Amino acid sequence: MNWRAIIHVLLLVSLTVVKALPRSYQDIEEKNSIGQHFSQLQENNFKAIAMIMFAQYVQGGTFGKAVQMAEDVTALAKRCAAAARDNPDCLKPLDRIFLDTICQEENLPRFTDCCAKKDPERNNCFLSLKNSSRGFIFPFERPNAEAACKNHSQHQRPLTGYFIYEVSRSHPFLYAPTILAVAVRYDEMMKDCCGSAADPTQNPEECFRRQAPKVMKPVKEEGLRQEHTCGILEKFGERTLKALKLAQISQKFPKADFVTVNKLVMDIANMHKDCCRGDTLDCMHDRKEILHYVCTNQDILSSKIKKCCEKPLLQRSECIVNAENDDKPADLSPHVREFIEDKGICERFAQEKDRHLARFLYEYSRRHPEFSAQMLLRIGKGYEDLLKECCKTSAPDDCCSRGEEELKKHISETESVMKTSCDLYKEKGDYYFQNELLMSFTKKMPQLTSAELIKFTKQMTTIGSKCCQLSQDKLLPCAEENLDLVLGEICRRHLTNPINPGVCHCCSSSYALRRPCMGKLEIDESYVPLSLTPGLFTFHEDLCTTEEDKLQHKKQEMLINLIKYKPQITQEQLASVTAAFTAMREQCCQEENREACFAKEGPELIKRSEKMLSA
Repeated sequence: MNWRAIIHVLLLVSLTVVKALPRSYQDIEEKNSIGQHFSQLQENNFKAIAMIMFAQYVQGGTFGKAVQMAEDVTALAKRCAAAARDNPDCLKPLDRIFLDTICQEENLPRFTDCCAKKDPERNNCFLSLKNSSRGFIFPFERPNAEAACKNHSQHQRPLTGYFIYEVSRSHPFLYAPTILAVAVRYDEMMKDCCGSAADPTQNPEECFRRQAPKVMKPVKEEGLRQEHTCGILEKFGERTLKALKLAQISQKFPKADFVTVNKLVMDIANMHKDCCRGDTLDCMHDRKEILHYVCTNQDILSSKIKKCCEKPLLQRSECIVNAENDDKPADLSPHVREFIEDKGICERFAQEKDRHLARFLYEYSRRHPEFSAQMLLRIGKGYEDLLKECCKTSAPDDCCSRGEEELKKHISETESVMKTSCDLYKEKGDYYFQNELLMSFTKKMPQLTSAELIKFTKQMTTIGSKCCQLSQDKLLPCAEENLDLVLGEICRRHLTNPINPGVCHCCSSSYALRRPCMGKLEIDESYVPLSLTPGLFTFHEDLCTTEEDKLQHKKQEMLINLIKYKPQITQEQLASVTAAFTAMREQCCQEENREACFAKEGPELIKRSEKMLSA
């Protein structure tokens, strides 16, 4: 398989191939055929996408197995395109052909139950087995510089093809063109870093260390966003996803009229449905059509996306998502009082509920770029609840007038939470701010492992460092929308391995209220604290390390275990135990035989700490 030729997929997909894709192979029988797809995509393009699809579905399969299945399906597609259109296999939908190919393979017992089902249940079963959790598959490791450059120069291993395989199986929901675009960056990195190998002043190892994180950044960011969106769609449904996109698009394109924004919302929601189902070709076509519409209608949408639309197709989407919101229309009134004061509100709400609520969310969102999309959804939900209550009364006008006070109260509460968090971050800095979060979240979710708690709170701390330095009008969108990604990851973790009833309630009841709900969780009363076993707290001379990151990590693991042992611990008790630990560490790290000191003083510290905690 000529994997270097696959890199040229990007040029074709960017220019002509995606334009040729049918809207949906599920819509028109003639365009169902694998031969038609092959003719439109051409062999290398088809083969590359097949490789990605097999690697994403059969994550535990070998590289050779993925290559073999991609070759087999490509061979069938080639025959169907040439002359075998009456062959029953050529008339099958493309997704069915892919799943049939997997189910015909031996030594894949994990898929036996799925293969016994009929479509579309079979496809849903396969999708449910996709696992993107860190550690399920080893993340692609940066290759050894010497070995990688040797492979790259001699072409002894299909290094770029293997990279595509590894990224695809490690990110089973990731958009195929993103993977291919990253493969181009990977190939460029290999040429750059290995090209410098002949220059004694250049260091390939250092080159890889510097460039590899930049290569993988789009994979991590886009993969997380896509998985997050699919989680919202699956858990809360299409209506919630459309409301979220309505708020976001109204903020980004405040000059666009409601009909235009609503069209984009519908198209984007349909795109996510295809992408989240794993319909790779439809997903690619949908995104291309949306980008084409946005870029050909800049005059009615935004003045801030001109440079994005001049970029290659594969780079446009990310650019537009990250573009600044357009300026609000100069004649846009600051308030939306007609949604409260108009006499015909209840009648319109009764006749066209969703459209009326959508108009409110559109009008409110385009006026408030300083609010997060999640906060706007809460405001929209509050407005809906207000109308449900007031339109039942004999005096709806008086009732609705109370809504403005409730709205001001909610906005004030949200801004206060964010200000308090940022003040704490600025006061304590990264490490001690993360410790505060660790104490809070270990009490809320003691069932999480130490590694999970440290990872999630580290992500939250990074949000603090990123957002708390921003101006007030940028703080809330930055903080809550990034925090929403972390909470989404926690909720997906809960789905695979339930945490506790409190987390279950927050993750299931309302997307808009998820962040406030998590914030209000307190100690999990159903949790049985850890027993004080000999291995719960161990002290060794590695506590004397001069590497601050390693020491902080060890101390955080101890902090987590301490809270899991004593969830009701007070700040005063924690301060006393911390002071005793610090004194012991300083004493033993000055001893000649450090390990012996820790072996003697460690048990004594535990006894003293028990007394402090029982006081």
